[in-house]
Amino acid sequence: MSVNDSAGSSQGPEGHSAPELPTNRLSHRLDMAILLFGRAISWLWLATMAVVLTNVVNRFILGRGSIAVEELSWHLFGATMILTLAYAVVSDDHVRVDVIREKFTLRTQAWIELAGIVLLALPILYLMAEALFEYGYRAFQRGERSQAPSGLPYRFIIKTLIPVGLTLVAVALFSRALRCSTLLFGFPRPIRQTTPRQ
Repeated sequence: MSVNDSAGSSQGPEGHSAPELPTNRLSHRLDMAILLFGRAISWLWLATMAVVLTNVVNRFILGRGSIAVEELSWHLFGATMILTLAYAVVSDDHVRVDVIREKFTLRTQAWIELAGIVLLALPILYLMAEALFEYGYRAFQRGERSQAPSGLPYRFIIKTLIPVGLTLVAVALFSRALRCSTLLFGFPRPIRQTTPRQ
């Protein structure tokens, strides 16, 4: 995989690759770690689907629903969603709500992204993760479990995965900010982009 591929090239009009931010050594390492983690976690979708199908068969065909299986399905769904958000940031596969971004030059886009990440996204993610780690720790201290008698125990696991996922998103955004800085200020120094294999 080339450095160019690791960040996910965006496609412009008519299928042409749009110019992308340069990569530096630190951002490349962070991006690769998140991409590898995201690909590994994505296999949980198969487990989620298997649990959902099991729940459907048990409830609507065999006539014996299970609260534990139902809770496990949304636990797995929530865990997979939150843990793969950082992958979407690194691969630039998330939905952008601005409709005028593509009209800007790459440098203008980089300025907007850098300001948004540093002034808004990272401070908000820090505050959220800090509060939610405490939220998960309190659930662990109390031995919190499902309110349903036959529900799942160890509710702290799913509650702790929320701030873990947000921390991964913060790392992905920090890497993105580094790439913006490389383009705008030449620091950290860019690494040579290799030509993608055909």
